[in-house]
Amino acid sequence: MKRVILFLLTNMAVLLVLSISARILGIDRFLTSNGLNMGMLLAFATLIGFGGSFISLLMSKTMAKWSTGARIIDRPRSQDEAWLVDTVGRLATKAGLSMPEVAIYEGAPNAFATGPNRANSLVAVSTGLLQSMNRRQVEAVLAHEVAHIANGDMVTLTLIQGVVNTFVIFLSRVAAYAVDSFLRRDDQESRGPGLGYMISSLVFEIMFGILASIVVMYFSRQREFRADAGASELLGDRHPMIDALRALGNMQAGELPKELAASGISGRGMMAVFSSHPPLELRIAALQSAQ
Repeated sequence: MKRVILFLLTNMAVLLVLSISARILGIDRFLTSNGLNMGMLLAFATLIGFGGSFISLLMSKTMAKWSTGARIIDRPRSQDEAWLVDTVGRLATKAGLSMPEVAIYEGAPNAFATGPNRANSLVAVSTGLLQSMNRRQVEAVLAHEVAHIANGDMVTLTLIQGVVNTFVIFLSRVAAYAVDSFLRRDDQESRGPGLGYMISSLVFEIMFGILASIVVMYFSRQREFRADAGASELLGDRHPMIDALRALGNMQAGELPKELAASGISGRGMMAVFSSHPPLELRIAALQSAQ
């Protein structure tokens, strides 16, 4: 897993920073000082939830370049780099996209695509991938990444993440308010949220955030099936993508930085529900069964 994890971790970090800032500025206390205002809380949760996601999206290309050390190919230094740029350009044109930035980075076999929108994107491949696959297989990997961009997967994932973030913020505050009210049930003089609210809201936010990641990872896995199918369509043949996936199964895919976990061509997780990518066998089977 490569791309979604960078996005998820960056998003969670931004979300925590925004949430802690809201506590420091007293916004949480204002929302609960005279009882929980559900309407205002929902508006607050939506603002923070989607804010964190869109900040992460806007940072995605910069973070990807920085975390992998990717070098943008402005002027190809070799025939391989020239072929790489030409191939991405040809696939992007066929997909109706603006030319993405093309980059190469040192590392074990992998590739990823990222960017805030279809007109501002990045496709990067590792030196290990170029050395381990033939050009037909590399072309399929590039088509897979271009398909991600064409499908608007990063924006879609951002919207999904924004929705689950909103519920995480909202439900964590409601649960924390209930806990705090229970703890202060005998205190008739105290007004506004207490220490129990501050601590439990953070705990619930982390707990609900972990559960929410299961939802996000499910949608991430569906993206991979669509990108595989999109690559087959761009190439006019499903067999190169099948060959590329089989080749990946016979090598140790490189680990991208965690914040980029969902962006890679291949990914694994500790548990299936937390994996950003389906098993390679299922992806191959889906391509083989496609009409």
